[in-house]
Amino acid sequence: MIVGIGVDLVDVPRFEEHLARTPRLLPRLFAPAERLLKPRSLAARYAAKEALIKALGGSDGVHWTDIEVTSEPSGRPVFALSGETAATIAARGITAVHLSMSHDAGLATAYVVAEAASGIEPTREDTA
Repeated sequence: MIVGIGVDLVDVPRFEEHLARTPRLLPRLFAPAERLLKPRSLAARYAAKEALIKALGGSDGVHWTDIEVTSEPSGRPVFALSGETAATIAARGITAVHLSMSHDAGLATAYVVAEAASGIEPTREDTA
């Protein structure tokens, strides 16, 4: 059963300017392996993390560097969750998180769907 949906859109040039102006954002927002990527890929990952937070209904118990976007051998993007973020998602009964990302024409977007086992409803705290 779908318990949350999130979407986000990032202006890649503006995101790149923010990173150049505030270098400390890179280690605050991205896992070490992500920091090596090109700005358009970082923008898509930022959008993915924002979309995940929206699908969860907020950022309580979620930490940016606990959310890493990796790829399956097929190229399909997936979340590699760790730390308190992984524990928070498990505690909410979420059993699967689906991710789609794209970037083109100076924009990066991501769409996230969070699923829980049938019969598990999010609590009010989970959706606040």
